[in-house]
Amino acid sequence: MADIGFDGKVAIITGAGGGLGRQHALLLASRGARVVVNDLGGSVSGDGSDKGPAETVVAEINDAGGEAVADGNSVSTPEGGEALVNTAIEAFGRVDIVVNNAGILRDKTFHNMTPELLEPVIDVHLKGAFYVTKPAWLKFREQGYGRVVNTSSNSGILGNFGQSNYGAAKMGLVGLTRVLAAEGAKYNIKVNAIAPIAKTRMTEELLGAGADRFQPELVSPVVAWLAHEDVPVTGEVYTVGAGRVARFFIGMTEGYFNPKLTVEDVVEHWDQIRDESGYTVPSGPADEFRAFAKFLEG
Repeated sequence: MADIGFDGKVAIITGAGGGLGRQHALLLASRGARVVVNDLGGSVSGDGSDKGPAETVVAEINDAGGEAVADGNSVSTPEGGEALVNTAIEAFGRVDIVVNNAGILRDKTFHNMTPELLEPVIDVHLKGAFYVTKPAWLKFREQGYGRVVNTSSNSGILGNFGQSNYGAAKMGLVGLTRVLAAEGAKYNIKVNAIAPIAKTRMTEELLGAGADRFQPELVSPVVAWLAHEDVPVTGEVYTVGAGRVARFFIGMTEGYFNPKLTVEDVVEHWDQIRDESGYTVPSGPADEFRAFAKFLEG
């Protein structure tokens, strides 16, 4: 198998001053990509700013013979996303890859959730992906090529106590991934997502004693493949951690049909409705409608 390379490609990686983003940047750069290392340099909760982390990663890349520039724009505003993409255009003349990795945490149980805890998390994780990807998307359409990797989480896909803000944002990224995959198909734009488990400053306490097995560099190979020109899939989500890679997908049961459905019917057939044997994996709304048509036309 030929080595997976990125010669001639330009990648924007958000939140790349440390943790997962740093490893993504180092790997893509080592494979030939020119990289925009974006990081606001704030705290885990999103407070403050510091150019140092992004500049340090850029120095690592350049010292190793790669090409990178630092960017300190916030992804949480449309202006910041636009400026970030402009950094790539001004430095390298194009953009081919966006890895939406920036994130913050403001955990609290739902009954204690406040706007001050909710809104910044949504702004960085979910809106940030919109604000960075949109200006890049316009370039992707013009050039007939682009790759986007979004960073979801099992906290969104599966749910996790005390993370209603974070989980909602992360599952929102799955919806964004699916829609952009559909819209980008005819322009050779592929959009996928990962749900990583890795030891970073955001997760070290959550992982506990086993944290050292979940090194962030074990996530980056999947990001690199999903960002590559030869990746065969779009609109998919992969769980990645400690060297294991698997696919998350949305399944639909065969269900129950009655054109005169009543509440009592629902109760009586609840086990059948939930029965996972014979499930299907719809690729989009059309597949779901076809499942309805099978009953309606039968």
